[in-house]
Amino acid sequence: MRHDTAATATLTTAERAIDAHLRAALARLPRHGPAGWLTEFVAFGLKQAWACVFGAAMLAVICAAHLWYPDDAVLARNDALTAAAVVIQVAMLAGRLETLRELRVIVLFHLVGTLMELFKTHIGSWAYEPDGVLRLGGVPLFSGFMYAAVGSYMVRVNRLFNLRFTRYPRRWWTAVVAAAIYLNFFANHYVHDLRWLLIAAVALVFGRCVMHFRIFRARWRMPLLLAFVLVAFFIWLAENIATWSNAWLYPSQTDGWHPVSLTKLASWFLLMIISVVLVTWISPPQPPDDKQPPQPAESQTSTTPGAASVRGAENSPTAS
Repeated sequence: MRHDTAATATLTTAERAIDAHLRAALARLPRHGPAGWLTEFVAFGLKQAWACVFGAAMLAVICAAHLWYPDDAVLARNDALTAAAVVIQVAMLAGRLETLRELRVIVLFHLVGTLMELFKTHIGSWAYEPDGVLRLGGVPLFSGFMYAAVGSYMVRVNRLFNLRFTRYPRRWWTAVVAAAIYLNFFANHYVHDLRWLLIAAVALVFGRCVMHFRIFRARWRMPLLLAFVLVAFFIWLAENIATWSNAWLYPSQTDGWHPVSLTKLASWFLLMIISVVLVTWISPPQPPDDKQPPQPAESQTSTTPGAASVRGAENSPTAS
């Protein structure tokens, strides 16, 4: 059985061990027909869950603190969340689930997010509970780890799915757009909000780009803009869980929780561009590897129910 060394080489030591066991288990499942598609779907879900492990752990801690943390505890709830976030980050490194090289972009994303938090809470865009001493102004330090969780997802999904790109825009173009987006998060309180113009700029810059990724046996492709929208949607869902848990609240939620407005999807979509640009600092976008082995005639091309489509199934499983 052929082993995809190019994809597996990008994994950490711990992930390669996990990958070998999962690949052996999934290899017993059917290759073709509905069962074969189900195998790919299961592998996709496992990889996405693994990529989200930092963010999932943070959400679990936030929900647990909301439900069970005692009000009269010696350690304030926000300080306990900060301590838990540090433990999660250390465990990610100690367990070799993240590399020190990847930690650089995660820490940078942490700092970028904290700076924006300081400004937004000062303006009153949202607010945290005032308890605890581990804070900067009105911002408890655990908030930066929530941005770090997004950065962690981005660097991990890049290697777990062996991402490749067709017609990726020049990186200096993406850096200019990302800088404009970040500036607008501050300037929109003083001048006209340019988010819709910036979304149009993102569509113009990334509109021709196609993302190629490997799940298990097959290589798939998807318009990069669609990937941005999907990730932004799931971040919005996570934000709803966090606000329900009183990690922070928007002004409209102070009299009673309600779902975060769907208009926030635009903000998360734009934040995605900043995170993508930061990730390309350590992982420059690569074109697809055209040196693929010959494909069986029955699996040369097929179409998915959405914008993604299979570019042929491999004769043996890849990293999962």
